[in-house]
Formats: sequence, structure tokens, C-alpha cells
Amino acid sequence: MDSYSDFARFYESLMEDARYSERADYLLGLCERFGHKTGLCLDLACGTGSLTRELNSRGVNVFGADGSAEMLTEAMRGDGILYICQDMCTLELAEKVDTCFCTLDSLNHLTELSEVKETVRRVGEYMNRGGLFIFDVNTPYKHREILGNNAFTIENDDVFCAWQNVTEDGMLTEILLDFFEEQEDGSYQRYSEQFFERAYTREELTNALNKAGFEPLAVYGDLTCEPPAEDEQRAVYIARKKG
Repeated sequence: MDSYSDFARFYESLMEDARYSERADYLLGLCERFGHKTGLCLDLACGTGSLTRELNSRGVNVFGADGSAEMLTEAMRGDGILYICQDMCTLELAEKVDTCFCTLDSLNHLTELSEVKETVRRVGEYMNRGGLFIFDVNTPYKHREILGNNAFTIENDDVFCAWQNVTEDGMLTEILLDFFEEQEDGSYQRYSEQFFERAYTREELTNALNKAGFEPLAVYGDLTCEPPAEDEQRAVYIARKKG
């Protein structure tokens, strides 16, 4: 996975629709819905740690892991939370966790199904019996109809971003980002990032969970407790580690 060396600096200013506070409440609500106490919690692919901090502020015993040192540099700004630099596919923990959250399409950044399977297997390996694994993914619909071969612009006080997508077979999307940051003299510095995301079917993800020793409990639309709609852009999976 790309280290997002420049993207890390601009990430939060581009994630205004992430709704971290609402998402933290939603995730904890799902735990309550399935009768689960969070215990020791891993925020996997935590990025700059915004969701991790929201969970921590709600009293969750949480730590974050991300494969990008640049993202973690942004995360580690005096909040006292433990962050570890670990790639999802090679995750190794010092102790088992009771809950794992992996949000905001992080698994889509794994472009091979084998990588997804290995990540899910490792989460299962480091999860206590009865633990909950809750993750979300961008849907095939979003890759085909929203991201696919489209271009977007995002502008705020910090940066102007030109975002272009190239989608192959409706599932694999190449994402090209150009950032333009205003300098003190009024000129603009350009930074570029490139990475890929792949959509996975419900069958592929459910099979990966089953093989890793998880019992799939539910699949919901984003921030809901209802089945995903046909035009759902993000689906949320809840699974319990079997004994």
C-alpha cells in the first residue's frame, strides 16, 4: 500500500464527510446491539487517528494501527493513545483484542482478494473468542456508478484537490490526486498521489470471514441498522469470532 506521504498532511481537510463523532457512536451502538463489550479495541488502518480519538474520548480502551508512518505522524499529537505502524496484511499484536474496527473503506485499499483474506485471518488470529470484527467497504455499486471514470474537485482553506478516477472492470479503481497548496508568496505547490481501491462482493467477504473463524452476524447500510440498499455506497459488516 502507498505510504500517502503527501496525502497524510491533507487527509483530514478532505474528509469532511467522514462524520467521525457520529461514526464512533454508531460503532459502539452496534456493539451494544449485539450484546458485546468492547474490551481492548483495535482501530485497524486508523489513518490520522480521528476515529481512534473519538472512541478514546468515549472511554474505549483503544489503540490504532496503520501501515503509513506519515499518517501515524499526524495521529500522534499528544493524545496519549498508542499507535503502531503495522500493515494490515502482516498484522502482529502483542496481545489479543476483543473488538476490531476497520472503517472508511480501508479494506478496499487491498487490491487482491488474497490480501483481504490474509488480513481477516490475522484479525481472527489476534481476537479473543466472542470478539467482534466490524468493518465497512465501498460497494461495487459505488465503484461502478460513483467513482468509475469520474473526476471531482475539492477546495477548502487548506488545499485545492483535483481527483480523477480510472476504473477497470467496474471493480478496480485507480485514484489520482493532485493537491495544490498556497505558499506564503501566493504561488502554489503541487503534490501528487496515486493509489488503487478494489470493490469486493458480499459473497467474497462473507467467505473470507467464515474461513477465518468468524460468524457473520449482519450487513448494514452505512450508519444504519438496515440492509444495504441497491444503490448503497458503503456497506458495514459485523462478525463474531467463534470459539
